[in-house]
Amino acid sequence: MGVYAQSTSIESILKQIEQNNQELIALGQYVESKRLDLKSGNNLPDPQFGAYYLPFGEHNSGDYKEFQITQSFEFPTVYGSRSNLIDLQSRKLELEYEIKKQDVLALAKNYCLNLIYLDKRLNAETVRVEQAQKVFNQVQSLFEKEQVGILEMNKAKVSWMKEQFKIQQIESEKKNIRLLLSNLNGGTEISFLSNEYELSLDLQDRDSIWQEKQLLDPIILDLKQQESIAEQNLRLAKNKALPNLTAGYNRQGVSNSHYSGGVIGVSIPLWNNHNKVKAAKSTVNFKKAFSSSRLSNAYAAYEKQFNDYQIMLSKFREYQNTLSDLDTEELLFQAYELGELSFLEYYMELQFYREAYDAMLEIEYQLYISHTQLLKHQL
Repeated sequence: MGVYAQSTSIESILKQIEQNNQELIALGQYVESKRLDLKSGNNLPDPQFGAYYLPFGEHNSGDYKEFQITQSFEFPTVYGSRSNLIDLQSRKLELEYEIKKQDVLALAKNYCLNLIYLDKRLNAETVRVEQAQKVFNQVQSLFEKEQVGILEMNKAKVSWMKEQFKIQQIESEKKNIRLLLSNLNGGTEISFLSNEYELSLDLQDRDSIWQEKQLLDPIILDLKQQESIAEQNLRLAKNKALPNLTAGYNRQGVSNSHYSGGVIGVSIPLWNNHNKVKAAKSTVNFKKAFSSSRLSNAYAAYEKQFNDYQIMLSKFREYQNTLSDLDTEELLFQAYELGELSFLEYYMELQFYREAYDAMLEIEYQLYISHTQLLKHQL
C-alpha cells in the first residue's frame, strides 16, 4: 500500500528522500560498519600465556615448572598516530556517503523540476486543445454550409487530435517521473503540489560560488582528505620504525624453590619497516599531484558550466522579454475568426509562435537543471 506524503516544496521532498532512500540507508550502515572495523585495527594484540612442566630427565629436585604471561604492543606513539589516521579514514567514508547523497538528491530535484516543466507544458497544451476544438467546430460548421472543403476540415480535425495526443503524452511522462521519484523515496509515493519553480535563476559571482564549492563540495573535500590520509600514513610509517615492546610476568622453579619477576622485551626494527617510509613519501607526492590536477580540471569544468549558464540565461531573458507582452495566439485566432487568415495561414503562424514559447519553456527547464548542478554542493 502506498503512503501519500503531502509535500508542497522541493526541499521537503528532498528531506523525505534523504531519510527513506534505500541506497542511502544501506550505504550509511556500510559506512558505520567500516568505521568500527577501522577502529578495531588499533586494538592491542591479545596477551599470551605460556606454561612449562618438565617432569622427565635426571634430577634430584622436584619437577621443573614455569608459566609466563606477556602483553606485546607497538611503541606508544604508533597508537596515537594510527588513531589520527583512523579519524581521517572515517571522515573519508563520510565524504563518500555525502557524494552519493548529493547524487541521489540532485536526481530527485531534477525529477521535481521535470514535473514543474511538464505542468507548464500541460497548462499550455490544455489551452491549445480548447482553441483547436473551437477552430475545428468552426471549420465543421463552415463545411456543413459548404463554405470550405473537406481537406480544410480534416486539417482542423488532425490539428485538434495532435494537441489531444500531446496532453496524453505529457500525462504519461508525469506518471513515469512520479514512479521514479517514488522509487527514490523507498517506494513511498510523493504528492508534489508545486507547479512553479521556487528559486531565482540569478547566481552569485563566479569566484564566490567556487570558494563555496571548495569549502562544501564533498568531491573536492575528498581530494584534500586523500592528501591528509597520505601524510598521516607517512607519520605512521615513521613511528613504526620505533621498536615494539613486550611486558609481562614470569614464574619458574622447582618444588619449594622458585623465582618470579617481570618480563620486558624489545624488538629490533631492522627489516620489517624497510622502504615503507620511502613508499609513504612517494604516495604523499602522488596524492598532492593528483589532487592538484583534479582540482584544476574541476575548476575548468565549473567555469565552462558557469559560462554556458550565463549565455543560456541571457537567451532566456530575451525570449521572456519578446513573448511576455504578446497575446499572439489570441490575436491570430481573432484574425482567423474574422476571415483575415485561411486555416493554413492561421495554423502556420500559430506553430511558429508556439514553437517559440515551447523553446522558452525548455530553456527555462534546462536553466534550472544547470542551476542544480552548479549548486549541487548545497544539497
